[in-house]
Amino acid sequence: MENPSEETPAGWKSLPSWLLTRAAGHAHRLVADGFSSLQATGYHYRLLATLEEFGPASQAALGRRSGIHVSDMVATINEAADRKLVERASDPTDRRRNIISLTAAGERQLRQLEKRLAESQDELLAPLSPEERQRLTELLSRLLDHHDAGRENRLPLP
Repeated sequence: MENPSEETPAGWKSLPSWLLTRAAGHAHRLVADGFSSLQATGYHYRLLATLEEFGPASQAALGRRSGIHVSDMVATINEAADRKLVERASDPTDRRRNIISLTAAGERQLRQLEKRLAESQDELLAPLSPEERQRLTELLSRLLDHHDAGRENRLPLP
């Protein structure tokens, strides 16, 4: 018999916040495991995908577009540059700034990461039909849009 002290309280099991937190934990683990099999992290994926979508950019612009904090961005770019997934070049308009570009090796790595990401999504959503997956995505997007919009309209704290 399972140890009663290890059971989740029944009242929690119907709370959307509890369910979302548990599902997010599973999603994070599945994605992290998939990426680690390619010696990559979510930050690597976000960097490469941002470069592919928006093209070469400064570290600051990449940080804003990808949501990677500046302190983590430097390490992520260094790791990707060491693996020849990105290259740095001096900005011709401002020599103090570097422009980061995606390499052909980076594009290949991105394709592999996208494949692993799709596999992780399939594993996470395995019990849901395609229609249920679409509906879940729509509902989660609606929740996030609502809360993100609310953040934009708040006054900054002093």
